[in-house]
Amino acid sequence: MNVTIETERLILRPVTVDDAEAVFKWASDPVVNKYMIYPLHKDISVTREWLESIDIDDPNGYEMAFVLKETGEVIGTGGMYCRSGDDRWNIGYNIRHDQWGKGLVPEAMQGLIDYVRSTRKVSAIYGEFAKENKKSGRVMEKLGMTYVRDGEYSKFDGSATFPCNIYERVF
Repeated sequence: MNVTIETERLILRPVTVDDAEAVFKWASDPVVNKYMIYPLHKDISVTREWLESIDIDDPNGYEMAFVLKETGEVIGTGGMYCRSGDDRWNIGYNIRHDQWGKGLVPEAMQGLIDYVRSTRKVSAIYGEFAKENKKSGRVMEKLGMTYVRDGEYSKFDGSATFPCNIYERVF
């Protein structure tokens, strides 16, 4: 889907393989990657492979690039996916380390949530974050999400498992 969402400071658009260099900047950064579900990208070819695997025409998923209006730089990505069959959408996001603490992720994700809610049935959004990753929890709180339960998740390659908090917002 060729969707463009505009917020105060950002433009959100589908992420593409052309974004590989920008995405590699944070996907290969151990500070950003520490709690991500994907393993550290050690080579840009891994980033390209992931970007090529994204189906931008999937009606049950959105993976968007966060583009700074001011500079045109891609500084992060975020997504929403409905895989449960019950109109509950999972959210996720990551952003370059030098952009942390500026309120950009809540701004971007609120824009995406508003768009998806205006075009699709959304009964709830939910997400999980490593208990140690308090900043991600703060993002979810800014999105109106609240604690539901404890859980755990592992990186795709099994290299790490994290106790996590699961947050949700029911509409």
